[in-house]
Amino acid sequence: MSATLVIVGAGPRGTGVLERIAANAPALLPADRPLHIHLVDPHPPGGGRIWRHEQSPLLRMNSMAEDVTMFTDERSTIDGPVRPGPSLAEWASAVEGFAPYREVADPDVRAELSTLAPTDFPTRRAQSAYLDWVFRRAVADLPPHVTVTVHRDTAHRVEGPADGPQRVHLTDRVLTADHVVLTLGHLDSAPDPRYAADAEFAARHGRVHLPPAYSADSAADLDRIAPGEHTVLRGFGLAFVDVVALLTEGRGGRFEPDGAGGLVYRPSGREPVVHVGSRRGVPYHSKTDYRLQGPRAPLPRYFDAAAVDALLDRPGPLELRRDAWPLMAKDIGFGHYHELFHAHPERTALPWAEFLAGYDAHGWDTPALRDLVDRAVPDPADRLDLDRLDFPLAGLELGSAEALQRHLRDYITGDADRRADAAHSADLGAFLALLSLFVQLPRLLGSGRLTARSVAEEVDEWFFGYFSYLASGPPGFRLRQLLALSEAGVVRFLGAGIRVERDAATGTWRASGATVPGHTVTATALVEAYLPKHVLARTRDPLLRDLHRTGRIVEEVVTDPEYTHHSGLLTIRPGDSRVLDPAVAPDLDGGTHPRRTALGPHTSLRAAAAFARPRTDSPGFRQNDAAARALLRALARTEEAVPV
Repeated sequence: MSATLVIVGAGPRGTGVLERIAANAPALLPADRPLHIHLVDPHPPGGGRIWRHEQSPLLRMNSMAEDVTMFTDERSTIDGPVRPGPSLAEWASAVEGFAPYREVADPDVRAELSTLAPTDFPTRRAQSAYLDWVFRRAVADLPPHVTVTVHRDTAHRVEGPADGPQRVHLTDRVLTADHVVLTLGHLDSAPDPRYAADAEFAARHGRVHLPPAYSADSAADLDRIAPGEHTVLRGFGLAFVDVVALLTEGRGGRFEPDGAGGLVYRPSGREPVVHVGSRRGVPYHSKTDYRLQGPRAPLPRYFDAAAVDALLDRPGPLELRRDAWPLMAKDIGFGHYHELFHAHPERTALPWAEFLAGYDAHGWDTPALRDLVDRAVPDPADRLDLDRLDFPLAGLELGSAEALQRHLRDYITGDADRRADAAHSADLGAFLALLSLFVQLPRLLGSGRLTARSVAEEVDEWFFGYFSYLASGPPGFRLRQLLALSEAGVVRFLGAGIRVERDAATGTWRASGATVPGHTVTATALVEAYLPKHVLARTRDPLLRDLHRTGRIVEEVVTDPEYTHHSGLLTIRPGDSRVLDPAVAPDLDGGTHPRRTALGPHTSLRAAAAFARPRTDSPGFRQNDAAARALLRALARTEEAVPV
């Protein structure tokens, strides 16, 4: 009697589930129960679509090589066995006595890996090579009674009852399985209706409007923007960084040292003129390129399991900002000050033990805590101000566009300098504390206790955006390049509170910001410089579209008497990641389809969209392990064998 599993999506998440199956199968799947796994993805396994090798070599990761891993470690709180493996940096240097990069076919990637330092920010092609190796290792680690077939194809439809075989329709064949796992990764949707007017305007006037897109897919569309064309980029995050790289270096421009520690940009003449603005009006904070200078803080301290238990024991609905954020922010502050006091004690005025006793005793953002920090940390530059970090241009009004360019260049220089200077390693302490919040945050988000408005406005809109702004910014060299592009006049800043209006008389867009009242620019191209947000009701994935059309999956809807929030996410059950199916009776396994599982960013189990950092107890590893163990238990007891 054999069992069959179909995994749709062979990128990092599908590879991670496969690795956990390999780790758990010896204990949970009897040797007399052969399992065959079909892995379906039109893109290469390991990297998948987003991390495929076939993308511009200009595109880089926003994490250092030593901070990226696909493997569990001694800090992983999982039920299955820990199977340690190398980080990207360790893999590039040596694994089991050899250098795996020698196997990489692309000579440019091979050369990069041969000199990759742990604190380098690798190209995405280098990460693709690492993910390819991780996939091949996961397959090799499967026990003999588990085999894998890879289908470079698209899954168009899945059908089957809760108590019987599932049929997965590919382009020219049908796979029959006991269970189906959807690890589809980052997906596209039809453009948000809010972009429809600009798209129609561009079509009517022969202009260029580009909706949000993943960087690996956007190069061809960017070719529609003409050299010298005035172009507005709405958005100042990671998508902006990639778009600018493709529009500048990607068109033959180059950066050279200026002899004073900075860069100068030598245009090719093929670049457009880029005007950029956003809600905050500043780029994401750059990543640090140093390590902690003091001992690692014991995190989390305030937003831990006991604290979340206490929150969930409270009567009545919860709100993130009111109930959880004071504990979360206090942990971020703890990480910051732990590093400051231990690594830079000369800049503090109290013993750590005395400061910590007061810090423990006072609530976040209270007069008593602010007074304690003022007494203990003499230099305001060493104090953590999360509100100021959120909106650094709040209330600022400047008299001219040139004054704004100077102000932003000073701001960006200061941020890049600070994030490159280990004297400010307290910033890294705060960053690591921010990551630690995700140890318990999934429990709170999956509890169903937050109000609908809190989920909509405080979780999906504010917190995850704030996290990305503080923790998922570009490497510091990208900000140095941005300064050079600004000095060269290729990039122009619009400031905070960007507004873009259509001018029907001229067929152009007029863009302005609140930082320079009355100043506007005119453009003939508009790029929505954001990463796409997948919305189930508008999905372009054919399998999800068919399931949604037939009512076999549902979009997460959070509702209460005062508010309803449609998140756009596929509803799954926390714990085992089973898919909620309206056709399954609610009293049968909670209304979930017992033969369908989904994991990843398109699901209601929210998580940071980032690779795991070593020794941080990544929630992604916990989710993969729990789902893999549930799958193996189910496959071990499936009575009806499915033809392989």
